[in-house]
Amino acid sequence: MATETHGAEATGQVAEAAHGAAESSSLVFHPMDQFIVKPLFGDGPVGAFTITNVTLWLFLAVVVIVGLMVVGTSRRAVVPTRSQSIAELAYGFVYKMVEDVSGKEGLKYFPYIMTLFMFIVVANFLGLIPMSFTTTSHFAVTVVLALAVFLTVTILGFVKNGASFLGLFWVSSAPLALRPILAIIELISYFVRPVSHSIRLAGNLMAGHAVIKVFAGFAAIALVSPLSIIAISAMYGLEILVAFIQAYVFTILTCVYLKDALHPHH
Repeated sequence: MATETHGAEATGQVAEAAHGAAESSSLVFHPMDQFIVKPLFGDGPVGAFTITNVTLWLFLAVVVIVGLMVVGTSRRAVVPTRSQSIAELAYGFVYKMVEDVSGKEGLKYFPYIMTLFMFIVVANFLGLIPMSFTTTSHFAVTVVLALAVFLTVTILGFVKNGASFLGLFWVSSAPLALRPILAIIELISYFVRPVSHSIRLAGNLMAGHAVIKVFAGFAAIALVSPLSIIAISAMYGLEILVAFIQAYVFTILTCVYLKDALHPHH
């Protein structure tokens, strides 16, 4: 909770700095305002236990997932309802992904990966609702998700393989003289994983939403208003695609990391 709060405050400070810079340059609209973390009740400072807009939309994401995957499938039928069809489609999609990338042994960890995918994809799509808050655009959220994956696969790798898990960093197929150098490169790349894993998700969503806000600001100008509306529509369509693709990329990378933990030898 403290990590989320500090990360949220840092992101909020960045957005507020951008807001100040925009004011000094006489901009009417402020694209980064939408990422500021604010208390849901009152105008006080954001503390460790403050209920914020981030808290609200994280909670709503959980409610939507429970409604779809639990309530929506509680009355399963041969002829599925819409909610059952969506739940079954998501289940089959992620199951096939885990099986193809991580192998049969990786299916033991399907519930965790399914939960991860559903949370990210639902949070991404909720962020496309006008006046909502995109929780997965904040590093405080994505870093926690990425670190959870990193720690899980690392611990699992040592539990399943013991010291032989370190074989992941030793490229036995390379010439002997190059193996120590490649081992250092592999080690660095391994610890960079949570950084790239989290930045990729948050950065793509933040950039897309900021661009939409910029085009929306130009919509007030009569001469460019039609072009701005067209641009907003195009960007919104692209963001729908990005919302799904980024959830898919995050999940499939998790499956790749899981495969490395289960089968560390090159």
